[in-house]
Amino acid sequence: MKKILFLIYIVGSICYSQKFKNLAETPPLGWNSWNTFATDIDEQLVKDIADQFVELGLKDAGYEYIVLDDGWMAKERDKNGNLMAHPEKFPSGMKALADYIHSKGLKFGLYNCAGATTCAGYPGSRGHEYQDALLYASWDVDYLKYDWCDTDKLNAEGAYITMRDAIKSAGRPIVFSICEWGDNEPWKWAKDVGHSWRVTGDIVNCWDCELGHGSWASFGVWKIINLRKNIRKAAGPGHWNDFDMMEVGNGMTDAEDRSHFAMWSMLASPLILGNDLRTISKETLKTISNKNVIAVNQDPLGIQGFRFLNENNIEIWVKPLDNESWAMVFVNMNNEPINLNFDWNKHMIGDDINNRILDVKHNVYKINDLFNNTSLGNTSKKLKATIGVHDVLMIKLQKS
Repeated sequence: MKKILFLIYIVGSICYSQKFKNLAETPPLGWNSWNTFATDIDEQLVKDIADQFVELGLKDAGYEYIVLDDGWMAKERDKNGNLMAHPEKFPSGMKALADYIHSKGLKFGLYNCAGATTCAGYPGSRGHEYQDALLYASWDVDYLKYDWCDTDKLNAEGAYITMRDAIKSAGRPIVFSICEWGDNEPWKWAKDVGHSWRVTGDIVNCWDCELGHGSWASFGVWKIINLRKNIRKAAGPGHWNDFDMMEVGNGMTDAEDRSHFAMWSMLASPLILGNDLRTISKETLKTISNKNVIAVNQDPLGIQGFRFLNENNIEIWVKPLDNESWAMVFVNMNNEPINLNFDWNKHMIGDDINNRILDVKHNVYKINDLFNNTSLGNTSKKLKATIGVHDVLMIKLQKS
């Protein structure tokens, strides 16, 4: 009998000591409730967002995950230790809500936490990992964001491995989004644990600020971009550096929103919306539904872009794409419009990590403006453009 039990343990370890494969082969696209609504969420809101995914064309643009963040659950577990949907916010329960979202051709995500309680004080998963994973599977959950509050002496890698194994043992393929804020350098260990991992603390809707909250701070777009160095090699199909949910449409200028969206696409970060889609402006919708820009994020090579140069306070970022193409962004960091006059022959652009070269000496590349969907000629001439304050020129280069 002991030998049989030992064999069962060994087989189980082999089966479950890995995440689900063939998920998030490109960065996930979706929406999360936290940035706008925090814990003020209910089932009608979520149904409205699902409806807007379809009506606004976001589903057609590639967005598919609708994720409920903290506050969806009741304050206590039931008598059997199971999580329960908050009875007032979600009277129909999570399974009914998942069914509604799935009926729209979309996918359903939930939030929980590795600690005893979530960041907002609701029941966390510590000590209930396998029980919770089975419950999520029974509700047909497709995505789990897993936070790091109230973790008191837990080892981060071990805690996330435990939930990974619980998800695998429950048998339903679920995208596992690690959210421990980059404090434990997940880019070094999480490739085989989760499908994405947060690399910074929480984002806030500003260009380049830091907002203090006592013992921690939230960061503006450029603070987040500049926070981590030398992590791009960790990203790739099925395992992504997550620069947090986006603040597009949440109070920055339209130009700043474009730059924010362009940069998240260049960084191969998950594109998770955080705005109220029921009141979205035409300009915000135009930005987030731009299929040319989204295609850069979803490029099958899965290479994370990098800063090539800062010239006259214009940030220049590059990203190798499939079919020997490249994406580039020129972001105006100045507080006044600036004229770009970029000479291709003066710069040698390459990606040493991935052995890619933009060879303008021996090849001519067509240049397409991705936000405006227009041709800007080719690399045989200087690239000239006027870029507004905190705005972006985002281009794709393809061999002629």
